[in-house]
Amino acid sequence: MANVAIIYWSGSGNTEMMAQAVKTGAEQGGSKVDLFDVDQFDVNDLKNYDGFLFGCPAMGDEELEEGSFEPFFASAESQLKDVPVGLFGSYGWGDGAWMRSWQERVQNDGAKLFGDGLIIENTPDDDGIAACEQFGREFASAL
Repeated sequence: MANVAIIYWSGSGNTEMMAQAVKTGAEQGGSKVDLFDVDQFDVNDLKNYDGFLFGCPAMGDEELEEGSFEPFFASAESQLKDVPVGLFGSYGWGDGAWMRSWQERVQNDGAKLFGDGLIIENTPDDDGIAACEQFGREFASAL
């Protein structure tokens, strides 16, 4: 059984809802899953996991949240080489540029990027929650 950490930041609660649903799916996919708000996770604990699902909404000019998530992620990047990583988050406007930039960054880190990331506009509806669960299941099944 793979150990997966889901680490997220959420301002409005939308990305937190996504994280909860991704967790449900990853558990259904056979992984042991720990869920953390980014401020609860110590970057030194990355070594305890087989894969990561990172969640962050688009902020400002389609960027990662700069107060907590960006500093954490920048410190984690050196430990992601050859590690399975999935990305998800919500957005309120734009076209997903933050996710494309984030994907490129993860690939440049040498991580094993899972899929194209999962983005949901605003609050996830029932279909959005189902997509999050499927994303988690498929990530866990791929480990």
